[in-house]
Amino acid sequence: MPERAEPRIAVVIPTYQAGTTVAAVVARTLAAVPSACVIVVDDGSLDGTAAALTTSPALTLLHDENLGKGAALRDGIREAITHGAAVVVTVDADGQHPPEEIPRLVAPIAEGKADLVLGARARSGPMPLGRRLTNWLSARLASRIGGQAVSDAQTGFGAFSRDVAERVRPTVARYEYETAFLLGALGAGFRVACVPVPTIYNGARSHFRSWADTWRVARVFARYARRIVAGAT
Repeated sequence: MPERAEPRIAVVIPTYQAGTTVAAVVARTLAAVPSACVIVVDDGSLDGTAAALTTSPALTLLHDENLGKGAALRDGIREAITHGAAVVVTVDADGQHPPEEIPRLVAPIAEGKADLVLGARARSGPMPLGRRLTNWLSARLASRIGGQAVSDAQTGFGAFSRDVAERVRPTVARYEYETAFLLGALGAGFRVACVPVPTIYNGARSHFRSWADTWRVARVFARYARRIVAGAT
């Protein structure tokens, strides 16, 4: 029996003020998945991020101003589709997502077992208490909305098929994009799997604005209020 062909993988790395870490993330990504097309979207950084990528083998897209993580992901995913990706992986640029885990995320999609795979972190150890609580709540709500078990609804580390990339296209532009993408995939009936990955908090400054971005995420969940109450049908 012939071996299953490896899918063409594109790795999208949304980047803002990550000049000290992004080059290493790109290098580790290519070491883990040498054949991948790595796409870095520099979302208006002012700290030398673009300069750090000058000699990088990654394809770099530049935003002239900071448009938001969602806008960076949207443009990166669009570029991945243009380059013929069968599977798209998203990785943050701050080093808190281990690129070495990418093959494990891609495997359920390559094997036809899932359409979207989440890198699920344990709600313990280095994860701050506040994040544990919001992570637990969002995971419970996402599971209710989709009728599938979701153990980490806040992870930015994941993989999804080209079909998901083409059909799930949130119009929001900031941190709520990832929530809108996940809930959109669940609402469309795509199969979601969770793969445990290390929980890493390396002290990098978060650009997540507690009140404004939490409110935006809450508004995304509110759109699924009927499913939260009645459950998935």
